[in-house]
Amino acid sequence: MGRGRHRGRSQRKHFKESRENVWKRPRTDPTVDASDNAVADKPSWEPILTDNPNFEEYYKEQGIVRAEEWDVFMEILRKPLPAAFRVNSNSQFCDDIISILENDFVKSLQAEAIEGGELEAIKPLPWYPKNLAWHSNFSRKQIRKHKTLERFHEFLKLENEVGNITRQEAVSMVPPLFLDVHPDHFVLDMCAAPGSKTFQLLEIIHGASEPGTLPNGMVVANDVDFQRSNLLIHQTKRMCTSNLIVTNHEGQQFPGCRLNKFRASEKGLSEDMPINQLSFDRVLCDVPCSGDGTLRKAPDIWRKWNSGMGNGLHSLQVILAMRGLSLLKVGGKMIYSTCSMNPVEDEAVVAEILRRCGDSVELVDVSDKLPELIRRPGLKTWKVRDKGAWFTSYKDVPQNRRGGVLVSMFPSGKNLKETSETTEENENGGCKETDKFLVDAIPDEPVVEVSDLPLERCMRIIPHDQNTGAFFIAVLRKVSPLPVFLTEFQEKPNPRKHSSNKPADSTEKSPAEEAVVTADAEPVESPVEKVIEADADIEKDVSLVEPEKEKNTEGETIKEEKEANSSSHAGDKRKVPMQGKWKGFDPVVFLKDETLIDSIKEFYGIRDESFPLYGHLVTRNTDTSSVKRIYYVSKSVKEVLQLNFAVGQQLKIASVGLKMFERQTAKEGGSKPCSFRISSEGLPVILPYITKQVLYSPMADFKHLLEYKSIKFPDFVNKQLGQKAIDLVLGCCVVILSDGEEPVKVDASTIAISCWRGKNSLGVMVTSADCQELLERLAERTPKTEVGSVNGSNGDSGGPAEAMETA
Repeated sequence: MGRGRHRGRSQRKHFKESRENVWKRPRTDPTVDASDNAVADKPSWEPILTDNPNFEEYYKEQGIVRAEEWDVFMEILRKPLPAAFRVNSNSQFCDDIISILENDFVKSLQAEAIEGGELEAIKPLPWYPKNLAWHSNFSRKQIRKHKTLERFHEFLKLENEVGNITRQEAVSMVPPLFLDVHPDHFVLDMCAAPGSKTFQLLEIIHGASEPGTLPNGMVVANDVDFQRSNLLIHQTKRMCTSNLIVTNHEGQQFPGCRLNKFRASEKGLSEDMPINQLSFDRVLCDVPCSGDGTLRKAPDIWRKWNSGMGNGLHSLQVILAMRGLSLLKVGGKMIYSTCSMNPVEDEAVVAEILRRCGDSVELVDVSDKLPELIRRPGLKTWKVRDKGAWFTSYKDVPQNRRGGVLVSMFPSGKNLKETSETTEENENGGCKETDKFLVDAIPDEPVVEVSDLPLERCMRIIPHDQNTGAFFIAVLRKVSPLPVFLTEFQEKPNPRKHSSNKPADSTEKSPAEEAVVTADAEPVESPVEKVIEADADIEKDVSLVEPEKEKNTEGETIKEEKEANSSSHAGDKRKVPMQGKWKGFDPVVFLKDETLIDSIKEFYGIRDESFPLYGHLVTRNTDTSSVKRIYYVSKSVKEVLQLNFAVGQQLKIASVGLKMFERQTAKEGGSKPCSFRISSEGLPVILPYITKQVLYSPMADFKHLLEYKSIKFPDFVNKQLGQKAIDLVLGCCVVILSDGEEPVKVDASTIAISCWRGKNSLGVMVTSADCQELLERLAERTPKTEVGSVNGSNGDSGGPAEAMETA
């Protein structure tokens, strides 16, 4: 077997061809096809078709744009999507980044814009606050390929990598702005990957809190997809926040973690815990959809698109939204959004939500918010298409097609039985009130339904209005507890079965399409999600441990356990890896080793009253002697973790908190008073509270550290700084940029880096990208004569690892 057991879970199952065909020839060889047959004059590139008659027919019939706009609408859909990005409002270089955009790139790229027929190369989005979001008139492909745009491209790449900007589609930035998030809010992002909206929510929470303090709120970012969860973790890691939990649940089965009195007394817990149920002030429900609003970004959708994609996802979208509302506090707000233009995925879902919830939920009118954002009101009437046929009312749907066409897809949401009963009552002399859902129609013609719900309060963003993608948004407020439905889940829907590749003629009815949500109730746990209890005192059954499948996130997120077959490895002494309650996930453990915590506090001079560590440090390993990383969690995250332990660890946690300390594995690291160094992610949070192992460096030496990565003590420009470095205890230290040698007051603008004080030198513990970005920002603040005096000949030296070798 050898190294085969260490393969990631994505290596084999994603091969579209056999191993032989994939590796048999160079990819660039145009003379042979996949079967090694000669191909004469086959072009190496073919343009992507941007035409789909079914798409055009469908949306013409739905009337999402007026007839006179149709040609402009289709023309803009066939053009590449302009690149957009957002500046991190919490970055210490936020003002510098905006200044560079306004004073440098706006002018330097103007010639390219005129050549392309545009008035402006880049400009701030007029509807986004404080000029933090920017729109480029170049597509992402143009930015990558054009030589004249190379400097702009490198700028975007570097600032995105270090977290100063986030490359994000313009319309994707809209939902968090309507959510009205406050710093003390608990926020749930139900379908969070890839994480750009989660990052935005964290920005809002931190930006509205008092400077130098952690917000009382938090964000729970959830995604069902195992691989996308790691992308979500990587994206949000750049935010450097301790107010985040990343979970890996099906959204419609997200646990409420309700602690009842019986469970509390059984476990000997106090009933007056800070929180006894996981509920949220704000919920972002950006559901899986057919994605035809992203045609400009993903033109392959032109070929794949069919009306069945939206029909197949409709019921899953309803169930996700209902679960989101059940987790929402009374008075809280939820946003339902899609990147689809299809009313079956948009207005039909919102209408079904309002019908199920009655007066408990209201659709909020936000037409007065963000007035510079051009959007259109939601539709009140639409049609449903299935297998080439159009239906305006559910009563027109043949019996054999009702597995694929649901009553909730129509504007009225009325089924045939209700309609016939109403008709019979009128014929028998009862109330002859006209059906308010129906429009007068000529006999023998289909009845056109019009919803009586205020769906015009929804908003649809159309691409040609402001040169963007398409998006749909509805803001919902929970005004009272939801009614409890007596019908329980027959079977939970599986989002993997509801893929966007579902054929249009599919009429097979999935269990999800008939499922009814029990509002405000805990979801029924399916056999698939039964968890394996891990008792630290009991040896685990090796037959329950699956092959190890790790992700490329330094082992701190999701891990599948290694295979331990008792029959084939009976004599193997290898230790079976530890796991938590959820199989394949490392446990979350509060660090209670007082000796370890005290050593960290003493080494860095951290006072517990100013920055409490006890009760706020967690690890992903129950064996404290082998802990590699220590994470810091905020007060709100701590309370959620305590609740999660009290209810039996219902949350499947992929990542939690902020990596604050990391064990130093260099030769010198283990023998020092404190073997844990401060991580670069955690430094901005803990910096104001460190009183020991601190150096204040002038600009010249600070730049030398960033360029050379390691400096020997005699080589410091400021000899006093070199002596102070010698006086430090061997181990991690912090170097703060200072104009003088006296201590400076630490605030949001303070520039500092983690370093390692070795036997003979000082080495930086910062990535090459962070070093490069800091050098560029400092160069803008330094006279050019001083910049030129800094010798960059050693700029190619290794990163933190190499610096540690020389230190």
